[in-house]
Amino acid sequence: MQTMSDTQVVTARNTLHDTLRTKGRHSMLTATRPSADQAKVLDALGTLGGKPIESLSVEEARGQPSPADAVMSLLKQAGSSVAPAAVGSVTNRTIPSPGIELPVRIYTPSGTGPFPVIVYYHGGGFVIATIDTYDASARALANATGAVVVSLEYRKGPEHKFPAAHDDAYAAYLWAAHNAAEIGGDSTRLALAGESAGGNLALATALRVRDSASAPMPVSILAVYPVVGSDTATASYVQNAQAKPLNRPMMTWFFKHYTRSPADGQDPRLNILGADLKGLPPVTIVLAEIDPLRSEGESLAAKLRSAGVSVNLRTWPGTAHEFFGQGAVVPAANEAVQYAADGLKRGFQK
Repeated sequence: MQTMSDTQVVTARNTLHDTLRTKGRHSMLTATRPSADQAKVLDALGTLGGKPIESLSVEEARGQPSPADAVMSLLKQAGSSVAPAAVGSVTNRTIPSPGIELPVRIYTPSGTGPFPVIVYYHGGGFVIATIDTYDASARALANATGAVVVSLEYRKGPEHKFPAAHDDAYAAYLWAAHNAAEIGGDSTRLALAGESAGGNLALATALRVRDSASAPMPVSILAVYPVVGSDTATASYVQNAQAKPLNRPMMTWFFKHYTRSPADGQDPRLNILGADLKGLPPVTIVLAEIDPLRSEGESLAAKLRSAGVSVNLRTWPGTAHEFFGQGAVVPAANEAVQYAADGLKRGFQK
């Protein structure tokens, strides 16, 4: 029996979803139930008193409890340690960028270098969250890959509109490429990684490096439920319009605060799906099932393959946006981190 390729499966599913949406049969697109472990995180987040992000000012939104806070709450309730996962060393410093100094946190694994280097970008819709919010992800990647992880605190909207975060992401990669030896790294084994908005930054940075030839190309890219378009009418946006911790109103709020105008949403740095993707290194894509960004992640994989780029894609059932850094309480996150690390290490070995 002839089997369908990944691209054909994605296309068929999205076509079905789009057909159902066109006919108004939204009831057939109800979100999948979270796994028991994921549900505990979402329930804990609900008890922390957060308000809908889209109803808040930016200052208020930045003070809301995060999924990382929910994980800490569950660990405390269970009497488990809330200490971060140990890595060889962690250093906070700044790196130079045109006109500013950018804060970074550098996670160095145990052992003897030179190590591969991963430049990592956190999520938060280009508006909220910090390297502290995503500390668990950076630590997990350092330990799983044996690489130095450089986590960037990029500028955010609305104080710094598009393309400020993208410029900072590019500057951080250039710095890592040209100063790898200073941090115990190997400049021939560079990778880019990011979650959500950070996944967008990782992909956009690789495209800019390709076009500018200003530094060695990364050997691998990790994109965890990346933002790669601004279409909020995809199948998964409809299916998960009111999902937690990320939903359609929140994404609309993020776009409003980071972009200068609707036209920015079509810029290929934000709309990665509209960019020329040829010449990129292998890409590993990690997706959550209960996530408005799932469909665009699937579309990204299809477009990358059409451009001749090697892609590994996996979606974790029963998981929600932000699950990747929740390995302390959600076992699926540890599987996803190992899957991501395997993809990155294949690049490092070439």
